[in-house]
Amino acid sequence: MTELVGRARVVADEVLFPAAAEVDRTGRVPAGHFERLAAEGFYGISVDETLGLPEVVAILEALAGGCLSTMFTWLQHLGLTRGIYASTNEALRERYLEDLAAGRLRGGVSYAAVIPPKPKVTARRVDGGYVFDGEAPFVSGWGLIDLLQVAGRDGDTIVSGVIDAVAAEGLTAEPLMLVAAQGTATVHLGFKGFFVPDERIYSTVSYDEFVAGNAAFASRLNGCAPLGVAERAARLIEEAGQGEVADRLRKEIGDARDRLDGGLIDQESMPAARVAAAEVAYRSAGALVAATGSSGILGGNHAQRLVREATFLLVAGGRPEIKAGLLRTFGKIS
Repeated sequence: MTELVGRARVVADEVLFPAAAEVDRTGRVPAGHFERLAAEGFYGISVDETLGLPEVVAILEALAGGCLSTMFTWLQHLGLTRGIYASTNEALRERYLEDLAAGRLRGGVSYAAVIPPKPKVTARRVDGGYVFDGEAPFVSGWGLIDLLQVAGRDGDTIVSGVIDAVAAEGLTAEPLMLVAAQGTATVHLGFKGFFVPDERIYSTVSYDEFVAGNAAFASRLNGCAPLGVAERAARLIEEAGQGEVADRLRKEIGDARDRLDGGLIDQESMPAARVAAAEVAYRSAGALVAATGSSGILGGNHAQRLVREATFLLVAGGRPEIKAGLLRTFGKIS
């Protein structure tokens, strides 16, 4: 593992985790968290071609086990940065890429609404750009980020642009109250005749190409947060004197990680791998409550927080096939 992975683990243990209970209580991530991630170079990992998948996975898992609100908000930035990096819009690349990779500009994404067969956000070609209409139910980082990727469907084409992350004519943001990770500053975005000029459009690709790109690699990365939460729960279970239970859970975490990696090769297996990751996180957090005892359900205790975060991760980045798999697993349906 690289030096960057080691730094991620130090930041998670010495900066993020000690503050996680307070972040949960207040619903706000300290600015210093994001500043530290930028100073350590983490905002540019999605465009660092020297990093392999194992290193990226280890970084994501470590940060998720430190503070899920911090990690989840930062994770969205990686998607926008990679999108600008891969864009053929050279002017946008020159304008934004260096600052995004350094963390001087911070970004988020809003693309999940275009993936269902009936998209929730559409894009319509007009003179000089595109008009976006619809709604994006969950967009994280509002008020914390500078730029936002927006995506809309125009027939069989996915149109992606980058906008300033502020309310504007045709763009409204409604804050949401979440069961966990409130520090992600997640909102419901509404688009009503929202115009994005051509110079802010960075990608137009076919629907099939867009979904294929998100089905495997993005889904693999979305599996990191549950395993980071599960690993933190296992560590706390061990500290509670239940080392044998912690060891068994770590074995399952490792197996789930291997299944996620395998899903990149056999993409049809990825939903089941995501189910395994989410399920072991949920069960590990529950085991931590049992190991902690009655104090585990008190406000401020890590056990109850991790249970709520594992609940959040049952649906974050979800797809219908993942939902169906979780229902089969929890319902013990073969």
